Amino acid sequence: MSTYTEKVSSKLNDLLEKTYDAEKGFKKAAENVKNEALKNYFSKKAQERYDFGHELKSEIKSFGQEVDKGGSALGSAHRAWMDVKNVLSMDNEESMLEEAIRGEKSALDEYQDVLNESNLPPSTESILLKQKNQIQSGLNTIQRLEDLN
Repeated sequence: MSTYTEKVSSKLNDLLEKTYDAEKGFKKAAENVKNEALKNYFSKKAQERYDFGHELKSEIKSFGQEVDKGGSALGSAHRAWMDVKNVLSMDNEESMLEEAIRGEKSALDEYQDVLNESNLPPSTESILLKQKNQIQSGLNTIQRLEDLN
């Protein structure tokens, strides 16, 4: 337990907040596209982020730390932007894909930032690596979907 610091706790809570934002963003994207393959993809990604959130919360709690609740103001602004872009865009599905790709690349950077901590407990590192790999796999999928449009 000595490897779990307040800095790690803070970074995990930041990651949890962004995970909540991503879940809400993917739900919003699923609502805004008509293509069934994209709708299914975005819905699956929303569920994945929901699951990630529970894993992160459990990990934070297992080290006796407080869990922050809710999403960020930036995430709310991002989802509002997606709504505006949906209304204004002539090709909203491509716009949603582009935005999802941007968000996934950002998530990978955020995960790597936490993984760069030298004092992560093995259980935390394992969870983060698993989640980061799932995000990378999803990014590969969404980039292929974008190529089809």
